[in-house]
Amino acid sequence: GVSHVLTLALQELSLLCKRDVNGVGMLYELLRSRWLQALLKIYECLQHYLGKRPAPVMLQAHALNREVIELLHEAPPSGEVKELRRLLRSPHFKAALLSAHDTVAQKDFEPTLPPLPDNIPENEEAMRIVCLVKNNQPLGATIKRHEITGDITVARVIHGGLADRSGLLYAGDKLVEVNGVPVEGLEPEQVINIL
Repeated sequence: GVSHVLTLALQELSLLCKRDVNGVGMLYELLRSRWLQALLKIYECLQHYLGKRPAPVMLQAHALNREVIELLHEAPPSGEVKELRRLLRSPHFKAALLSAHDTVAQKDFEPTLPPLPDNIPENEEAMRIVCLVKNNQPLGATIKRHEITGDITVARVIHGGLADRSGLLYAGDKLVEVNGVPVEGLEPEQVINIL
């Protein structure tokens, strides 16, 4: 592995270091450093772990959580049982940890889009369904109300922002719906709150 290659490199550098070749001493000390050795061991462990292709034991941890809570009701009351019930019922455990586990186990990473309507007229302008996952980052676009039509449109796409990097939104695009909410008749400020 990587540790073996590093050991061989250190042996070679040790010979060059004795001949006082420029910079070899510094490189030798760097490669001998404990932090680099530890980092390489961690890297090897991760590579080994990823090679195993780990699989979740179960897909629905929420269901198991409910089952355990029910079983704890039948258990003789004790301080440990009460504490375990309290932990298993806590919103942080249920919402954050178990939901994250189930999402990863089911490989349910992408948002689901509603189906396209069947009755789109042939002469209508082309409509795109755009799905951008923000993850607490700004959209990177501004919106405005079109002066003539009153439609909510993309006013500007900020260079380097999420919308720009995705390549899915352009200045002048009309917004019809945001997060499942129709935007017709809404003010731009209201649309921003939905975003």
